[in-house]
Amino acid sequence: MAENKKKEPVQEQEQDLSQILKVRRDKLKTLQEAGKDPFEQTKFVVSHHTQDIKDNFDAMEGQEVTVAGRLMSKRGMGKVSFCDMQDKTGRIQLYARRDEMDEAVYSDFKKYDIGDIVGVVGEVFRTQRGEMSVRCKTVTLLSKSLRPLPEKFHGLTDKELRYRQRYVDLIVNPDSRRNFEIRSKLVSYLRSFLDGRGYMEVETPVLNTISGGATARPFITHHNTLDIDMYMRIATELHLKRLIVGGLERVYEIGRIFRNEGMDTKHNPEFTTVELYEAYADFNDMMDLFEDFLSGAAMEILGTYDVTWQGENISLAPGFRRLTMAEAVKEYLGVDFMSIEGDEAAVAAAKSVGVDMDGVEPTWGHALYECFDQKVEEKLIQPTFITMHPVDVSPLAKRSPKDHRLTERFELFICRSEMGNAFSELNDPIDQKERFQKQVEMRAKGDEEAGMMDEDYINALEYGLPPTGGLGIGIDRCVMLLTGADSIRDVILFPTMKPID
Repeated sequence: MAENKKKEPVQEQEQDLSQILKVRRDKLKTLQEAGKDPFEQTKFVVSHHTQDIKDNFDAMEGQEVTVAGRLMSKRGMGKVSFCDMQDKTGRIQLYARRDEMDEAVYSDFKKYDIGDIVGVVGEVFRTQRGEMSVRCKTVTLLSKSLRPLPEKFHGLTDKELRYRQRYVDLIVNPDSRRNFEIRSKLVSYLRSFLDGRGYMEVETPVLNTISGGATARPFITHHNTLDIDMYMRIATELHLKRLIVGGLERVYEIGRIFRNEGMDTKHNPEFTTVELYEAYADFNDMMDLFEDFLSGAAMEILGTYDVTWQGENISLAPGFRRLTMAEAVKEYLGVDFMSIEGDEAAVAAAKSVGVDMDGVEPTWGHALYECFDQKVEEKLIQPTFITMHPVDVSPLAKRSPKDHRLTERFELFICRSEMGNAFSELNDPIDQKERFQKQVEMRAKGDEEAGMMDEDYINALEYGLPPTGGLGIGIDRCVMLLTGADSIRDVILFPTMKPID
C-alpha cells in the first residue's frame, strides 16, 4: 500500500503534464486554422529592452516602445490583464485593457500561456501602484510554448535537470543567468587586459598527432583520411612556445582543453583555459600579471575585492601571499625539506607526517610534492602563490639556478583550489629532450598520463627560445570564484553528462 501511495503523486503529475501538453497543442492548432500560426513570424523589431525602460523611465514615460520577450506570469481581472514579460535584461509588467486594444487582439492575448514569446507595441507608463509598465496597444504571438515552465515559486531546482536542460534553467533561474553573464564579462576583460599589454591572440590545433604540454590522459580519435590516431589537446603550451621561437614575443590563446579523466565539482572533461607566453620575462612577471588580472577582474566586474566561495570569505585585494613549496611544507607540517639530503631521507620524512608514498617514485622531489599535495594544499584559503616546485613534477619548467632540484614554477591556490600554473619556461633543448625521454619511459611502464616525445618541439628549441615566462589560468575556476559557484557545472553552459538510459 505504501508503494502505491508514493506512486500516486507522480502519476498525477504525469497526467497533468500530458493534459497541459494536449491543451497547448490544441491552442496552436486553433491559431493555425485561423491563419494566425505564430511559427510563421520571421521578425519583430525591438526598440528597447526592459532594463533600458527602467533605467530611463522619467525620460521615456509616455513614449511608444516595442519590446519582446517571454511571458513569465499572468494576472487577469476581467477587462484588464497584467503580465510579466522577460527579455535578456530583466522583466517588466505589461498592462492590457480590452477597451484600449482591438477586441480580437485582446481576446487572443487572454489565451496566451506562460512561456509564450510575444512582441508588444505600447506606451511606457506607471500604474496606480507605482509599477513601471508598458500599456499594450498591440500584442503579437511570436512563438508558442508547447511545454510549461517549472512551477514559479520553486523554479528548476533539480541540479542534474538544470545541467541537462540549461535552456530552461536560464529562463527560470536568475542566478544561473548571472553566472554566465559574469563568465562572459571575465573573458571580455581578459582579452582587453592582455591586448592592452601587447599580447597577440592566436589559435592553435585542437587535434594533434602526439599528446603533450601537460601530464594528463588524452582523448584519442581517428583521422580516416590519414588513417592515424590523433589526440585532442590537453594543453596549448607547446604550439604557443613555437610562436615565441618564431619571434611573436607575446601570445595568448583562450580555448577548450580536453582531458580524459574523472568528473567532480572541480573537473569537467572539457574546460576552458587561457595560456600566455612572454619573451624576456620569468615566472615572477607571470605572478605579477596573474595577480593584477584577478584583482582587476574582481573590481571591474563585481565592484569589490571581497568574494565568498565554498563557505569562505576571500580577499582578492592586491598583495597575494607568496611561499616556496618547501616553505609551505615547513610552515604547515614542520618538515624542513631544504635541510634534508638524499631521496631515502626525504621519503622517510614524508611518511613521518602521514603522507602516502605508495606508487610514488621515491625521490626527494616527489616526497616534497606529495607532502604539499596531500597535506598542505587543503589548508590554503586566501590567495597564495606556491613557488619553486620540484623538477621531478615539472617537465617543462626551467631549473632554479640556486637549486637544481627545483624549478622556477608557481601555482596559485585559493580556497583549496588551484587557479593557475606558470613557469620560467625551459629553453634548453638538451635538458628538454632528456625530460621528454623520462616521460616516454614512464608511459612505456603503463602511465597513460605521461607525455610523449615531441621531436618537432625539440627542433624548434634548437633554433633558440628566448628566456620566457608562461602562464596557464583555468577560466572555469576563476568564474566559480567570482560567482561563488560550488560546482564547475554551474559555470559551464553545457557540462558533460552521462546519457540517460
